[in-house]
Amino acid sequence: MKKVIHTEKAPKAIGPYSQAIEVNGTLYISGQIPVNPATGTIPETIEEQTEQVMKNIGAILEEAGYTFANVVKSTCLLSDMANFKPMNEVYAKYYSENPPARAAFAVKALPMNVLVEIETVAVK
Repeated sequence: MKKVIHTEKAPKAIGPYSQAIEVNGTLYISGQIPVNPATGTIPETIEEQTEQVMKNIGAILEEAGYTFANVVKSTCLLSDMANFKPMNEVYAKYYSENPPARAAFAVKALPMNVLVEIETVAVK
């Protein structure tokens, strides 16, 4: 059975999608951008933006009863591959052991002109 996951500790969806959907012990988190849910602001640097994205993902994981240890797949979208290394350094702090499978792509543009967006899949 499909369950919609929502928390006020992560940004509201800016389109017709849910923050996350859980089905059969698998959590599918929509791409998270670096919007601070409390202030609506977006940090400037790639490091700060990645940190905010990971906090947003963490809040959704927590709301659904998961942790970063449950994450099995991430997809990282970057506005510029020059940001790959600094994004990776922040991302790595959240997956110090047994990191998930991952893909990273440079795209032409991201919503709200952010530098990074990350979608996540977690399994219990």
